Amino acid sequence: MKKIGVIGSGQVGEVLANGMLKHGYAVMRGTREPTKLADWKTKAGEHASTGTMAEAATFGDLVILAVKGTAAEQAVGLLGEGINAKLVIDATNPIADAPPVNGVVQYFTGPNDSLMERLQKKAPKAHFVKAFSCVGNALMIDPKLTGGRPSMFICGNDAGAKEQTKKLLDQIGWDTEDVGMVEGARAIEPLCMLWCIPGMLKQDWMHAFKMIRP
Repeated sequence: MKKIGVIGSGQVGEVLANGMLKHGYAVMRGTREPTKLADWKTKAGEHASTGTMAEAATFGDLVILAVKGTAAEQAVGLLGEGINAKLVIDATNPIADAPPVNGVVQYFTGPNDSLMERLQKKAPKAHFVKAFSCVGNALMIDPKLTGGRPSMFICGNDAGAKEQTKKLLDQIGWDTEDVGMVEGARAIEPLCMLWCIPGMLKQDWMHAFKMIRP
């Protein structure tokens, strides 16, 4: 059984952890305080476990980073050498601690920067791939939409890690659009802004992006 470490104790981390368990993976959720996930561990079943962030990073054949954007760099620092040479799926967005402006969330990065670039520099031996950042958690696993399978935009420097991510996304109901190297996160991360606007203005949260070709 393949093992996945999910870093984060919030709702996104829980949805992704539960989804991976559903699809046959063993999952360890990593957090600063593992005891606060005791109820989740009991309910999630025999293939679910909890630990520190470093323990979850070591446990996983791959790691999913699902923490608040403002805490992402610190979290990567806590993962240690457990992510060296591993795929780390980066589900974070650089959302600032500031209210939206007319439905547009504010970011702490600029147009020529991205959070994933900062994380890759923080842990240069890890293989970061951006994914799950352009859709809400309700649709991350097995999305059912009338338009068919939606598109998940990914990027990263390691071709093998991106292929591994593509296979996982295909398993959980997504088509994949590879937009290149780590700098592609400068385009992917702002998709969260666009995705949030219908929800912020019209309470319309059940939608996803799809790349359409002739």
